[in-house]
Amino acid sequence: QVQLVESGGGLVQAGDSLRLSCAASERTFSTYVMGWFRQAPGKEREFVTVIKWSSGTTWYADSVKGRFTISRDNAKNTVYLQMNSLKPEDTAVYYCAASTKWPVVVTIPDDYDYWGQGTQVTVSS
Repeated sequence: QVQLVESGGGLVQAGDSLRLSCAASERTFSTYVMGWFRQAPGKEREFVTVIKWSSGTTWYADSVKGRFTISRDNAKNTVYLQMNSLKPEDTAVYYCAASTKWPVVVTIPDDYDYWGQGTQVTVSS
């Protein structure tokens, strides 16, 4: 059973940066992608970004392109989310997720097998 542990959330001002980390307890051969979703109060969980372990290929939601960057450290079984130029609308609980499915529809939460507990990101105006 893979466990995902997020860290790095917090309260920042608009325009600031934050880096989130997600450490996996193990990375099985069948873990194809890892990434991030977020959920704001009263809204559905939405896709943010994901990275494919083998190739490093990345996908981003339009709302974060050019501001957020996902990366991975294979040796540490960890993915990172560098968030720059944060906006108040980025405020949400950010969840790390991993999928063992391939092909996978990266934007659909149901295609992910493992989830972290979430970390709060709050951006004040």
